[in-house]
Order: sequence, then C-alpha cells, then structure tokens
Amino acid sequence: MDPNGLNFDTTAMLAGLRPWIECESPTYDAAAVNRVMDMAGRDLAIMGARVERIAGRMGFGDCVRASFGHPSSAPGILVMGHMDTVHPIGTLAHLPFRVDGERCYGPGILDMKGGNYIALEAIRQLQRAGIATKLPVTVLLTSDEEVGSPSTRDVIEAEAARHTFVLIPEPARPNGGVVTGRYAIARFHLEATGKPSHAGARLADGRSAIREMARQIIAIEDMTTEDCTFSVGVMHGGQWVNCVTTTCTGEALSMAKTQEHLDRGVAAMLGLRASGNDVQFKVERTVTRPMWDPNAATEALWRHAQGIALGLGYDIPAQYSGGGSDGNFTGAMGIPTLDGLGVAGDGFHTLTEHIRIESLARRGKLIAGLLATLE
Repeated sequence: MDPNGLNFDTTAMLAGLRPWIECESPTYDAAAVNRVMDMAGRDLAIMGARVERIAGRMGFGDCVRASFGHPSSAPGILVMGHMDTVHPIGTLAHLPFRVDGERCYGPGILDMKGGNYIALEAIRQLQRAGIATKLPVTVLLTSDEEVGSPSTRDVIEAEAARHTFVLIPEPARPNGGVVTGRYAIARFHLEATGKPSHAGARLADGRSAIREMARQIIAIEDMTTEDCTFSVGVMHGGQWVNCVTTTCTGEALSMAKTQEHLDRGVAAMLGLRASGNDVQFKVERTVTRPMWDPNAATEALWRHAQGIALGLGYDIPAQYSGGGSDGNFTGAMGIPTLDGLGVAGDGFHTLTEHIRIESLARRGKLIAGLLATLE
C-alpha cells in the first residue's frame, strides 16, 4: 500500500481540527476535558467506530475508547493519545487558533490534539480508499497525561496488554524523528510547615514556611546533574501578607536517564530534611513514569516505520526522549511502542505553541501506512 496515493486535504484537516483546539481542555478541569472527549467521540462514531466512554476518577475527566470492526480477533494496533492540555481556560484569548503562513497556532495543537487528529484522519483516509488494515485498530484517548496519568495508568496498561503494537502521535522530534525510548520521571509533593505570627507586630515569633520552602527549592534544583534533573514547578503558600505563613506546598519533578539514576534521585528527594528544629519539611513521592528502554520488537517496529517514511521522501531517526508520555508505560511493559508519530512544530506548553501545517499530511500518511501494513 502506497500512502502517497491517499488524499489528505490540509485545508479540510485544519477545519476539522479547529473545534478541538477551541474547546479548551486543561487537565484539572474535568468538565472541559469531557467536552472535547464528546467532540472526539462523535467524530469517531461518524467514522463507524464503536465508541465507549470510560468514566473518570480522582477528579479527572473521562476516557474514550473506540474500536473499528474487523474480521480478525487477533491482538491489534492501539493508537493512544491524550486530550488534556496544560493551558488553562482563557488561553484562547492570548493564543487563538490562527493560521500564519506555514504555521497554525492554538493551545494544545502540538501537544497533542494535532497528532490525535491526524491519527483519526489516517483511519478515515484508509476507509475512503477501501484499504482494510491487516490487524484490528483501537483508539484510546485519555484525560490526565499532563499530570503523569495518575487516574488512567491502569486503563492504559490493561488496554495495551490486549494489543500487539502501540502507536502514539505525540509531537515529532525537532529533527523529524520518532521516539523509541523515554527517560524515567518521578513527581513529588512537598510540604513545609512553620510557626504563625503577626508579620508586622511579632515577626520574630514566627517561622515562615515560605522561607523554608525557598531554601528547599534551591537545594532540590542544585541536585541537578546531566543524568538526573530536578525542578520545582508549583508552589503555594500564604494568604495574608501580614501573617507569617504556617504552610507552604509544592510539586517537584525529576527526570533520570537510567533506572539507577532515578533510584538515586528518589532516595535523595526522600532524604531531604528540614533546615532547623523550628520548622518541618516533608517529601512524598507521587506519580512515576518508568524507564522505557527499547527492545528488539520496538526496533523492528521503528525500522518498518522508517521504510514507510523513506517511501514518503523523508527519514524518521529514532531517539530517546525526555518529557515523558504514556509510552513509558507501554514500552516498559515490553509492548512494541512507537512514540512521537504526531505533527511537527514548536512551543508546546507555551503561548507560542504551533504546528507546521505541511506536517499534517506528511505525518498522517506515515500513520496510515503503519495502520495498513502492520501484521
């Protein structure tokens, strides 16, 4: 099957993608995530899929699972992506969906609604061309990837275990490559406790939790090495400026290039102690994405995809990547997983997030070629 012959219409794809982008879906807003799941579920139903809704939990949104009829009952191909984004409601005012030359902007368009959309378009184009896939195809859209998938990991792993291959349309690498392995990531909850007092009249009587957290943030980030990084991305503390703050909380993230480095980093975090006897400091490990080392089956999957890409006129070098994705789970399970199959662009998680429009068809054809030829 030559995917060059498929009719990927970029203008039509942008028109179909736009409602997804303009339906803002930050992870922590379950109702907003469910609204975009409604849209995606409807699109999949129109395509003839059997659409199921998996109820959210832990305060997060639902998942959508869609399967396409197939004569075979053999384990097939799982196409998996997340519909939640890091952008809060109201981001559209600062980052509206807009086409500017060869780029298209919008919150979540690169990470990763654009990739999810081209995966659906790949299925749609195969249907229109009358090309049957050799294996059954299932689409799983999840709701909490941006916070480490705490409520969906069990769904992801259970669904992946029923499939032979996992394809993940996360953004393409800057060099156009795909991902065949990812570093491990651990997240931590931080809590500093001080002693309250009136900041104006009795400052010396108090012990500031914010001050303690500030000390710990510097200590945590100073542990960063080339092989294991540490960052504190969230901090909450205080309510009244005239009160010495009693409690301050934070969230930290560590990325490690090997399991050994991860274990060492986790031990260092859990070993942190308060700077003095008059304050307290606690660290709790929360979500962890396991190390994903590629195996021979993933290598073979990439070689197969590379052959399709070369036939389309470009290469897709394989690489390890940081950042984490749900591919960490499926790859660590040993299931052949190919990540980074999505659109090309830049600025994800920022107010300059955009895709390169030409990559919609180019990467869509790659996914279509995989779906049609994997067996």
